[in-house]
Amino acid sequence: MITISSSEQLIKAKEALDSSKLAHPLTFEKLIHIINLTRTLQFKYHYMGSLLMNEDSSQYYPSLVPASVLDLYQQEIQKFKDMPDSAEVLKLFAAYQSIGYAKLSLLILGKSPESLLGALVIK
Repeated sequence: MITISSSEQLIKAKEALDSSKLAHPLTFEKLIHIINLTRTLQFKYHYMGSLLMNEDSSQYYPSLVPASVLDLYQQEIQKFKDMPDSAEVLKLFAAYQSIGYAKLSLLILGKSPESLLGALVIK
């Protein structure tokens, strides 16, 4: 998915994420775990975001992945969603969905908003 974001959007998203991270540190720790798991398994960020937001993920479904690996991944997503503060964090995903799940994930991992300017093709 190609997303083009303004620096203002990215800076606002980063500030909101940082504020939420301070308010919900354990929830963000689990979210970072899921983002790193997504990267390690080489799944698309949009697949992760779709699962988190209860959207149709079929377009981004990883192919050639054993069912046991997908089950494990989906269990980790569900563990995050079952956390008490996850709804507050997921509100940020909804609010900044136009930026794209990939850019939001990279902001959470500590990338600067400036490094994510312009068109970025990350799935």
